[in-house]
Amino acid sequence: MSKIHAAITAVNGYVPDYVLTNAELETIVDTSDEWITSRTGIKERRILKGEGLGTSDMAVHAVNGLLKKRGIDAKEIELIIFCTTTPDFTFPATANVLADKIGATNAWGYDLQAACSGFIFGLSTGASFIESGRHKKVLVVGGDKMSSIINYEDRTTCIIFGDGCGCALLEPNEEGLGVQDSILRTDGSGRDFLGMKAGGSVKPATHETVDAKEHFAHQEGPTVFKFAVTNMADVAAEIMERNSLTAEDVAWLVPHQANKRIIDATANRMGVTTDKVMINIERYGNTTNGTIPLCLWEWESRLKKGDNIILAAFGGGFTWGSVYLKWAYDTN
Repeated sequence: MSKIHAAITAVNGYVPDYVLTNAELETIVDTSDEWITSRTGIKERRILKGEGLGTSDMAVHAVNGLLKKRGIDAKEIELIIFCTTTPDFTFPATANVLADKIGATNAWGYDLQAACSGFIFGLSTGASFIESGRHKKVLVVGGDKMSSIINYEDRTTCIIFGDGCGCALLEPNEEGLGVQDSILRTDGSGRDFLGMKAGGSVKPATHETVDAKEHFAHQEGPTVFKFAVTNMADVAAEIMERNSLTAEDVAWLVPHQANKRIIDATANRMGVTTDKVMINIERYGNTTNGTIPLCLWEWESRLKKGDNIILAAFGGGFTWGSVYLKWAYDTN
């Protein structure tokens, strides 16, 4: 019997309609389009507007589109792994909220929190359920409403983040296609440089923490940048070396869309040319867990069965990692 791999059989994405441009940010904080573009590569980002709308609402759009493309019913989904830093609630899990909203009555699920690396952590985890034979249809969702935790008076963070959601369906494959390998890493000492200061059990919400704006994302840019450039690039190169891949063997690099300079550094470390790098940061900014699946969604028509694809990410706290997969289908 052939070895079972976990293959992506469908992808989809959703971004809100509202476009927050650099020009609009210039009217909110002391910044400029030139400053933002030169340092991050971002021109605009999407923002979810509307009373009572959360991360799960974007996921509903993304997942329903995926189900339609794949031609399956939500009741066929067995497991939902929802990778998010901005869950609808502290509890219940957003995976469970999503399952209810889409009618996935036969699925169990949970949220996975690994900041911007969440989707590749979730993809690797979901693959294990497929490879073991326990499940045949696993939905991995990566989405965030980052605007809900961004201080729009803080120019170090508000220029970077946007809202969006993407998803991928994992199913068994016996042709050798799908997830081949993953390298996942964490370093909790990074919590002081990129994270949220209050709102958890260590420092529950009080009037003081709210007044001090400690429920917003906090980032010490230079430290994070240096750590991200080194580790995201190194782990992508490491997974290539471990699987005897050359730059010519790699069809696509799908990097987390944190910063154009970090993306360039990763591609350079791998020896991959820019025409093989998926980049949409200029239009969406950093959607945290949404960046990689949104790239796969936008590039889906250009992917070919058997393509070697490297995913790489870096996130707060710190988390980082890489996944090597072989694309499992042609779209044309």
